[in-house]
Amino acid sequence: METHRLIKEIIEEKKKSTIKLLQRLVQEDSVRGNESKAQAIIIEKCRKLGLELDIWEVKESDVLDHPFYRCDRENFEGNPNVVGVLKGTGGGRSLLLNGHIDVVTEGDRENWTYDPYGGVIEDGKLYGRGSTDMKGGSVALLLVLEIVKELNIPLKGDILFQSVIEEESGGTGTLAALVRGYTADAAIIPEPTNMKIFPKQQGSMWFRLKVKGKSAHGGTRYEGINAIDKAYAVIQTLQELESSRNKRVDDPLYRNIPIPLPINIGRIESGKWPSSVPDLAIIEGRVGVGPWESLQQVEKEVEDALAKMNEVDSWFDHHPVEIEWFGGRWQPGDLSCEHELVEKLCYHANEVLQTTPIIEASPWGTDGGILSKGGNIPVVVFGPGTTEVAHDANEYIELNKIYQTAEILSLFILDWCNKES
Repeated sequence: METHRLIKEIIEEKKKSTIKLLQRLVQEDSVRGNESKAQAIIIEKCRKLGLELDIWEVKESDVLDHPFYRCDRENFEGNPNVVGVLKGTGGGRSLLLNGHIDVVTEGDRENWTYDPYGGVIEDGKLYGRGSTDMKGGSVALLLVLEIVKELNIPLKGDILFQSVIEEESGGTGTLAALVRGYTADAAIIPEPTNMKIFPKQQGSMWFRLKVKGKSAHGGTRYEGINAIDKAYAVIQTLQELESSRNKRVDDPLYRNIPIPLPINIGRIESGKWPSSVPDLAIIEGRVGVGPWESLQQVEKEVEDALAKMNEVDSWFDHHPVEIEWFGGRWQPGDLSCEHELVEKLCYHANEVLQTTPIIEASPWGTDGGILSKGGNIPVVVFGPGTTEVAHDANEYIELNKIYQTAEILSLFILDWCNKES
């Protein structure tokens, strides 16, 4: 109880500096390819904490041959990965704390009430792109490290803090750190779960479909085959596939998620001239992968469904849909709810929140699958942000939940890292 009281006191003392750190990070527009300035702020903080730092620029050659590597960006120069290690005294269990520094673009600024890179605070919320996904989570991790240092209680196990690039387009940063040799007895990723605990994470893959038609003059469109019309049929087939895949989901952790395994159409392009019948439509999207599935299984299921388009329309007999798996892909993660990592995190969350935490499956992909499937590391996703506002205009994070996350993880670390490895 005395230790818990001290943790609370340290958090209270650090609130202003924690908010300032988060504001500085949000004010840096760290979309992919522009992560360096935000990483510099992270590095500065890690140095103040006295962590053993490893800062390096990822080279594609480092990860190119790894089966998990998939990214539509080849040059990562100027945007380093950062790993800071707080060494234990030895013999204890290690813990990896993983956060990503990259953010998605802000979109149409007209939809924002506040400057997306302003870090405005109102009613206990800090607004800005990346506040919830996931700079708020990373700041919570850094606050945890401050707390552990100030408690001056020796830890047996090492704590590894990671601030990685390229999560939003496939996880190259985390994969590069894994290939570099960074592993641990467990990992926690503070993505925006709204204080829920996610032992299972959905994977996902991007796809590109080419749907062919036959060009003609718009005035005699009946002499052509409109690729957009054919694309409608393809989309309907994908919707039917989504429905059939989700009817098979019986994992209770998905019971509150309306569509556990979504197939999302994110982009459509077709036609060059209003008075012409387009002969090509390009559809790009994302398919969700269940924790119990492999990416290869889902690839085949999608490909098989599209190969049967000729049963819907004979046009596809001689003009089959072409599919390309491109860009980002996220490995699914699957950890038993009975695993000690989950049980201990639940215990300490209940200790702080005074309520039993909700355990669910993640409806989106994280870097957790890379760590669990690539490094055989037990992974839980647990963080202060809110899923619903991630990637949206007026993204925000509730500051109080950052402090609660830090309190929970501090108690958890004292427990976890002082047990024998």
